[in-house]
Amino acid sequence: MIFVAPSQRLSPEAERKEYDKHQNFADDSGYQVFLSRIFAPLHARLRSNSRGLDFGSGPGPVLSLMFEKAGHHVSVFDPFYAPDKSVLSRKFDFITATEVVEHLYDPATELAQLWSLLNPGGWLGIMTKLALDQTAFTSWHYRRDPTHVCFFSLDTIEWLANKWGAELQVIGKDVFLFRK
Repeated sequence: MIFVAPSQRLSPEAERKEYDKHQNFADDSGYQVFLSRIFAPLHARLRSNSRGLDFGSGPGPVLSLMFEKAGHHVSVFDPFYAPDKSVLSRKFDFITATEVVEHLYDPATELAQLWSLLNPGGWLGIMTKLALDQTAFTSWHYRRDPTHVCFFSLDTIEWLANKWGAELQVIGKDVFLFRK
């Protein structure tokens, strides 16, 4: 795992300004196709009327709307746009963290908290691009986003699955499903 030094992180105000530049809307079919990379495989594994959490939902919680349209009940949490921490005291059948984990200042603690919110048999879906090696990292576009502060590798993903005793399913290059 690769971390950005805390001294190089943005202030909360500057971080929020970066997120406000995102143009992710529910009626954007291209964005829905992007999110379908995690939606489709996770939805296929869920029972009807499952309860979920879209963690790091952003200003337009498109993924939660996709799951609700498919018959699930979804709460949202985002530290900037939906900061109601009371949802983090509930239990869920599934949790999504789509293009979120690379923004976490303390990923071990925050991911352990999410894992603890899952019901037995529940799913944690993570979507993030992986750091491949040190050479590729130096020219990687993903590291240039000033809000990205930690970068996962496949070894990190597998380590998390082992730590949690989770079933891990790797879906493509950037979608990871952990079953509790």
